[in-house]
Amino acid sequence: MCGIVGAIAARDVVPVLVEGLKRLEYRGYDSAGVAVLAGDEIRRVRRVGRVAEMEGAAAEENLHGLLGIGHTRWATHGGVTEPNAHPHVSFDKIAVVHNGIIENHEEQRQRLKGLGYAFESQTDTEVIAHLVHHYYQAGGSLFDAVKQATRELTGAYAIGVIALDRPDELVCARMGCPLLVGLGDGENFIASDVSAILSATRRVIFLEEGDIGLLTRDGVKLIDKDDQPAARPVHLSDVSLASLELGPYSHFMQKEIHEQPKALSDTIEAVQDAGFNAALFGEAAAEILPQLEGVKILACGTSYYAGLTAKYWIESIAGIACDVEIASEYRYRAAFANPKHLVVTISQSGETLDTMEALKYARELGHAYALSICNVRESAIPRASDLVFYTRAGAEIGVASTKAFTTQLVGLFALAVTLGKVRGKVSAADEAQYLDDLRHLPGSVQHALNLEPQIKAWSERFAVKDNALFLGRGLHYPIALEGALKLKEISYIHAEAYPAGELKHGPLALVDEDMPVVVIAPNDALLEKVKSNMQEVRARGGELFVFADADSHFHESDGVHVIRTPRHVGVLSPIVHTIPVQMLAYHVALSRGTDVDKPRNLAKSVTVE
Repeated sequence: MCGIVGAIAARDVVPVLVEGLKRLEYRGYDSAGVAVLAGDEIRRVRRVGRVAEMEGAAAEENLHGLLGIGHTRWATHGGVTEPNAHPHVSFDKIAVVHNGIIENHEEQRQRLKGLGYAFESQTDTEVIAHLVHHYYQAGGSLFDAVKQATRELTGAYAIGVIALDRPDELVCARMGCPLLVGLGDGENFIASDVSAILSATRRVIFLEEGDIGLLTRDGVKLIDKDDQPAARPVHLSDVSLASLELGPYSHFMQKEIHEQPKALSDTIEAVQDAGFNAALFGEAAAEILPQLEGVKILACGTSYYAGLTAKYWIESIAGIACDVEIASEYRYRAAFANPKHLVVTISQSGETLDTMEALKYARELGHAYALSICNVRESAIPRASDLVFYTRAGAEIGVASTKAFTTQLVGLFALAVTLGKVRGKVSAADEAQYLDDLRHLPGSVQHALNLEPQIKAWSERFAVKDNALFLGRGLHYPIALEGALKLKEISYIHAEAYPAGELKHGPLALVDEDMPVVVIAPNDALLEKVKSNMQEVRARGGELFVFADADSHFHESDGVHVIRTPRHVGVLSPIVHTIPVQMLAYHVALSRGTDVDKPRNLAKSVTVE
C-alpha cells in the first residue's frame, strides 16, 4: 500500500502519473516512484520522501513514455528505503506496483530463489514481479502470466503490471484492495482512488474481487475470479476537483472541519426529504427492519467511536439491543450470531479491510442482514451489504477523519429513529421534533466553529505537554474517545479517554499539575455527576479544560478553563461537541509543528491488516 496510478495513452503519461500520485498523497506514504516504457527499456525513478522529490528526479532524467505505472508506498514489509519503494522490476522486463499484503510471500520467495531469482528488496511485492516474469517468460500473454501469478498469491492485493515487450498493454488485478479503471478517449487508466485520475476522466469502472483487467488505448477487457468475461457498470464520478484543492485553508483538516455545516446539511437533506422512513436505507429495508431483534455494529478507529455513540441512541430511542465491536477483533473470535440482528458496518472509504472481512465473517456465522454506512459510492462494503446509507461528506483528504465522522453520526441517528418508528417507540410528535433537531444542527455546528480563537489560545498550553486525559459521560464518552484519538493522531501527544465516573478506579493516579484534563460537560442529566468528577481532578492539582454548553453555569477559576459551546441541543449534542475537540487537536498540532494532514505512520485508507 498505499496509492496506485497507471496510464496507457498516445501522449506522455509521466505528467498524468505524477499528478495522480500528488492527488493520492492524502492517503499517507513514505516513498514514491514511477516506471514507464521508454523505447527499448523500462525506466524507473524512485525516491524516499515526498512525491515532489520523485517528480524532480524524473524531470532531471527527462522521463517520458506512453505507458507507465506509479505508486506511493506506506511501508509494511521492509523499511523506508529506495530499494523497497515501488515499482518493483524483474529482469528489467516486468514492472509491478502493488497495494496490500501477500501473506505467503516468504514461501513464494524461497521457491523463486530456487528458480534463480535474486531479490533486491525486503518487500512482499517483489515476489509478484518475479512470479509474473516466471510465467511470462515461459510463453503466453502478459494477461495470462498475471492471471497465473495471482492464483498463487494468498492475501490482499491491487496490482498494476507492464512488460517491456508489450507496449500496448497495461494489466491490473484486484483482491481485497480497491482498484478502479478509468476510461478515456484513446487512453485508459488504473487507480486506487478516483481522485488520482479526475483530471483525465470521470468515467470509471470499479473492479470486483478477483477481477483481472487488460487495458489498451482503445478498450478494456475484464475477467472475474472464475475466469469468465466480466461486464462491470461504468460510473460517472461526482467527486469534484475543487474538493481536492485547499482553497483559502492551510490544511485539508482545517478545510474539512470548516466544511462540516455543509456536509451535515447535505447528509441531513436526504432525511428531511424522506422523513425517518425505511426507504432511507434501501428498497429492502421496509421488509428487513421490522424483523430485527438487535443491532451489531462493526467498525474501526473513528468509525468505531461513531458506533459507540449510536449504541446510546439505538437502545434509548428504538428500544432494541445494540452491540458495538472493533472489526479487527470480531473477525478473529468465536462469536455468537443471531440471524435477526442487523450487522451495521461503518467505513468512510468503504474499503477498510478489517471491516470488510468482519462483514464476511458475520455472514458466515449466519447473520442475514447487513447495512453499510459509507461515504464512497459503489465501494466494496456497500456492494456487499443489503442496505446502505451514503453520507454526503464529499472527499475527505486529511488522514484524521472529521466530516466523515459527524456525517456518520447523522446516518446512525437516522437509523436509531427509523428503528424506533418501525417498532412503535417513536410517535409522530417525536419524529417531528427529531427532524427539527436535525434541521438546526448545521447552524449549531457553525456556532461551535466560531469558538476557534478561544480554542487556539488553549492549544499553546497543550503544545508543551506530553500527555492528556479526556473525560465524558454517557453519550459524550465516545466524543472524549474521539478527542483523545485526534490529539494523539496529529500532535503525537499521548492521550487517553475515560468515562468520567471511572476516574477513581485507576486513572486518577495519573493526575497532577502536568496532566491537562479535557472534559466534555454538556448541560444534560449527567452534568452534576461530571462536576463531581471535575472536583476530584482539582483536588489532585489537575488543570481542567472544560467544553460546556452556554447554559451549563460553569465559571472559570484558577486551574479551570471553560469554553461554552452553543446552547444544549439535546440528543444531537455529541455531534456539536465533536467540533471543539477536532479544532483543539488541529491547533495543538500546528503549535507543535507536526504534519497535520499526513501524520507519521498512518494511512487514510487502511486496506491491510
